[in-house]
Amino acid sequence: MPETPEQIEVIIAKRAIEADGIISLDLVAADGGPLPPFEAGAHIDVHLGPGLVRQYSLCNDSAERDRYRLGVLLEGNSRGGSRAMHRLDVGQRLRISLPRSNFRLVEDAGHSILVAGGVGITPLMTMARRLQAIGAAFDFHYCVRTRSRAAFLEELQGSSFSSRVSVHFDDGTDEQRFTVERYLSQPRPDAHLYVCGPAGFMEYVTEGARSVAWSRECVHVEYFSADVDIGGAAFTLRAERSGKTLTVPSDKTISEVLYENGIAVPLSCEQGVCGTCLTRVLDGVPDHRDLFQTDEEKAANTYMTICCSRSKSATLVLDL
Repeated sequence: MPETPEQIEVIIAKRAIEADGIISLDLVAADGGPLPPFEAGAHIDVHLGPGLVRQYSLCNDSAERDRYRLGVLLEGNSRGGSRAMHRLDVGQRLRISLPRSNFRLVEDAGHSILVAGGVGITPLMTMARRLQAIGAAFDFHYCVRTRSRAAFLEELQGSSFSSRVSVHFDDGTDEQRFTVERYLSQPRPDAHLYVCGPAGFMEYVTEGARSVAWSRECVHVEYFSADVDIGGAAFTLRAERSGKTLTVPSDKTISEVLYENGIAVPLSCEQGVCGTCLTRVLDGVPDHRDLFQTDEEKAANTYMTICCSRSKSATLVLDL
């Protein structure tokens, strides 16, 4: 299993309301020193309590070392993470992971198109700042339901790259709404597309992009959540290092069965998005249901996410 990222202690230095249901938090190092560097598109794990770890993208300039800034939406169907984040206040201490990224910026692209839906703006803000800093060509599209839910809007409009920003409101006129046909229908071979936001929005943009001939390797996505079906046929699970053979029934996940049998595994999103529970496969064929691994990684069957994926074979052997 991949190593658990090192944790660092931070203090909340600033809390602000950015839009309806969205706050920002500025985190500084508890020891007063500089924070580890991060790249555009990176995120951190925030440890909120026993068994409660959530990922949040960094949305400040990646050149900054004095703070990490997060944007957090209060989810209506929150499983505890966003509610806990919204209860935090200035002065409180947190433990976080070192920054890491599965959503990397291709800095030498001929052109970049950033498309954000709602709070999905957070990693793309950092990307926009980086692209502006290196003099790269890009367009930034920010799609929101209403102006009251548009976080960081004044900051974007006052930025050095404001001329590259287009804001699209769902409740606005048809002429200003974002459509694939209008903005993505003529892909350049050297262009890259970055999409982040709610799952339905991302599906619209990515599937639309592929329908107008965007190549898969030029479309980059960052999921915050997913609607994952965890059910399926029962199978036998062997935890090799623990020496246990277990049955995973049709209505439980691998991680649930492991927990019930005293085998601790790292978990976070529990939706196949973050990769925290990625586990090495020793034998058998996984039924991959995550959004974390690439198609090539899934085809290799070297690792699987045990929070949501299942087994196509009758027996699955994992390095646990």
